[in-house]
Amino acid sequence: MSVPSSWLLQFNHTNSIGTCNRTKEPRQMAIPKVVRAPLTSPQPLRRLNHLGFTIVLVVPSPSFMYTARSPAARPAFCGNAVLGRMNFLPLRNSVIKPPPAPPLFRRIQFPQRRFRGTITSEPLTSAAPNAEQSTQSPPSPPKKALWVRASTVLALTLLTFGIGFTMTAAQALETLNDFRKPPTDAETLTLFTPDSEELAEIEQHILVHPLTQSLIEDPKYIPSRPHLKIPPKLRPHNLTGGTLLGQDKIAVPPLQFSTEDGSTFVSLQYLGSALCGHPGIVHGGLLATILDEGLGRCCFPALPNKVAVTASLKIDYRKPCLASQYVVLRAETTKVEGRKAWVKGRLETLVDESKGEKPDVLVEAEALFIEPKQAATMTRVYHSPSR
Repeated sequence: MSVPSSWLLQFNHTNSIGTCNRTKEPRQMAIPKVVRAPLTSPQPLRRLNHLGFTIVLVVPSPSFMYTARSPAARPAFCGNAVLGRMNFLPLRNSVIKPPPAPPLFRRIQFPQRRFRGTITSEPLTSAAPNAEQSTQSPPSPPKKALWVRASTVLALTLLTFGIGFTMTAAQALETLNDFRKPPTDAETLTLFTPDSEELAEIEQHILVHPLTQSLIEDPKYIPSRPHLKIPPKLRPHNLTGGTLLGQDKIAVPPLQFSTEDGSTFVSLQYLGSALCGHPGIVHGGLLATILDEGLGRCCFPALPNKVAVTASLKIDYRKPCLASQYVVLRAETTKVEGRKAWVKGRLETLVDESKGEKPDVLVEAEALFIEPKQAATMTRVYHSPSR
């Protein structure tokens, strides 16, 4: 009988372990010395079995025993295999198995704690006290009465509120007092102090100019600097009195002259190089802002409550306004009807007309101002001029 050459005979001499399975693929066991040889005849199997060798038959597939062509090969192979399985089956228990792997998650039980306020039907049991816990803790002091604790909390609250209110409301009270008692027109002329030589030179040029001197000598005009009536805490939030006022801008607070009846108005100011739209030319929007504010101040005294808002403003630009020069705003009230006032004015260069110089008209404007219906109850930032 011939046996396929792909079969292999595997055996060892120690006879320590052996296995054979007819229906499953053979296991590969740990054998100290293994000899592999091709199987060509069933006769060596019987001889090796009598000599005490363990026989392990390695076949290509588990069902190869049943697919062999010769029936005579089955008892020759399977008989020894079954016998070997029966003889060496008890040896499986002697194989050292690896310890089981620890579980991935382990359940941890924490000791239960009983609190003083816990309600339970079981009696509370405690372990025997340790040596360190043998001494009892000192008793807690008795609580104060409820009215004492409430009075303490209320007093601390009032004290904290009073300190905070004093620190935050002091500045607000000072600003409110400045609203109630603003400086007079004469006092505003002394409130500005130049902080640089350049500003001092600009201030001196405006004060000694022939036009300024002629207006001061005219009794119908009231000189003032209305922007300095704004409380110092609020000036940074004012456009013409704070944001646009300073070095290289509107250098010094405008010096203004108004009449008591609101008929005419004159304002002198210096426009710096930081107010340009195009290089070297003052922005047209700034000129419109100056005219809007100047024409409004002209007509305020002519209205019942000395305050108004702009209803319309017409601007005609005549010539470019160069930066870093002095300008004069002239305005006059042309008509007043109840809460409405019509004003026209112009912005021109500052020249000495006594020497025959003629100013250049830069911008002309016409505006309509209307006093709000609730003007009587409005808070007035700018008050009417007074001596």
